[in-house]
Amino acid sequence: VNHRRAAGGTRTRRPARSRAVGTSTAFPDGGVIPMHNAFRGDNKSPAFEFHWSNGNDPAEAPAALQSYAVVLHDVENSSARGTTDTLHWTAFNIPGTAKGLAEGLGEGTLPDGTVNGPGLNASRGNTPAYFGPGAGVGPYHHYVFEFYALDTKLDLPATATRDDLMKAMEGHVIGKAAYVGRFHATE
Repeated sequence: VNHRRAAGGTRTRRPARSRAVGTSTAFPDGGVIPMHNAFRGDNKSPAFEFHWSNGNDPAEAPAALQSYAVVLHDVENSSARGTTDTLHWTAFNIPGTAKGLAEGLGEGTLPDGTVNGPGLNASRGNTPAYFGPGAGVGPYHHYVFEFYALDTKLDLPATATRDDLMKAMEGHVIGKAAYVGRFHATE
């Protein structure tokens, strides 16, 4: 319930809080990720737009916004017989002024300060970069793009681990959104 007690015991409605929203024209939320954006295809990161809303109404980004981070993981895979899913890609220190991410984001640290961080490419000894969905033939795997709006820039190297990234963001998240895609190879 979005109420609080005012002086004298009457209830008042709290002001709506802006929430982060991520959208893409590459595929619909919950839809099939195109081969163009898959590791088995062109391996191009999809374009995303960042929005803010109060309910159904557009809103301004919070004044405290300093940067964004994105985490892409395959929630169907687990690593080393454990509970950790497969991390495909991360990027952080995306400027807070950014309105989204362009398709085919470059690798390493980009001119605007965006850092490609931990993910499958980096874990294989390559320059940190987008590593798209790669599920084989069979049931769809679900890939989640998580977007974090932060009140700080992160002081982390591209070689940081997933745990390092998550710990650095703790206490600084002022908005979060998720966008889900499905993928499997057809042959």
